[in-house]
Amino acid sequence: MSQVFNSAEDIKFDDASKFILMSDVHRGTGSRADNFAHNANIFCQALKYYFNKGFTYIEIGDGDELWENRYFSEIFNAYQPIFKLLNAFHINKRFYSIFGNHDMIKKRKKFSKEYLLLYYDNLQEEYIRFFKGIRHYEGLILNYKNKKKIFVVHGHQGDLINDQFWKVARFLVRYVWKLLEIYFGVQDPTSPAKNYRKKRTTEKRITNWAELNQQMIITGHTHRPMFPANNGSLYFNTGSCVHPECITGIEIEKGVMQLVKWCQQPNRIVKEVISQSLKL
Repeated sequence: MSQVFNSAEDIKFDDASKFILMSDVHRGTGSRADNFAHNANIFCQALKYYFNKGFTYIEIGDGDELWENRYFSEIFNAYQPIFKLLNAFHINKRFYSIFGNHDMIKKRKKFSKEYLLLYYDNLQEEYIRFFKGIRHYEGLILNYKNKKKIFVVHGHQGDLINDQFWKVARFLVRYVWKLLEIYFGVQDPTSPAKNYRKKRTTEKRITNWAELNQQMIITGHTHRPMFPANNGSLYFNTGSCVHPECITGIEIEKGVMQLVKWCQQPNRIVKEVISQSLKL
């Protein structure tokens, strides 16, 4: 974690800046194994809202489910409207992509060249250039008026199976746990999102790092939203976009942070603030 922090790019911002941070979207292929499919419309509507309001979108890892799915093109084809929105953010220089353990392949410099630059539009019958010049980061530092730094990182760092041995974990997820989950409901025991004990261990590890370094940190990875505005903890978590009935994220606007939830109500999709506000 310290290694990523020390090499992270510094992004300065002030009260005129607007950020929405989300993680663990886990965009799949629309199949039965795609945990994102039931929230795709909510996520799309939320992105449209943030784009129209002038927010910068920071995706904090595991945006695409590239452990269960071998080919990014299949994910792209399943969610073309969402990728067009992401590309619009990128064109307007309002999109930052951080990779997590499930899309670790994005750390390869060739990934963007091989998968993201050209898209064939069947309607227009031509290739369209997507995400030109995009970078995928391991971590970022949001620097508020040179007074407070917020470390943004997925949160798998230091977890042996999900970090150093991620290729082994990917193999197990792709060829063992995916099938067991579909046909027998067996959950992946290596995932903090599905293993309560591992979730608590991961959260404690990140909290200890934050306290040791007196550094505010926002992560994803565990899928559990954390926004401890009153108890002095420095560890925050955006949650995920694969909750059963909603997606969650952290907004920063006018130097104020808050945890929000987007959910489907009978006739509309609504945003709710589910935390107290925290002034930076």
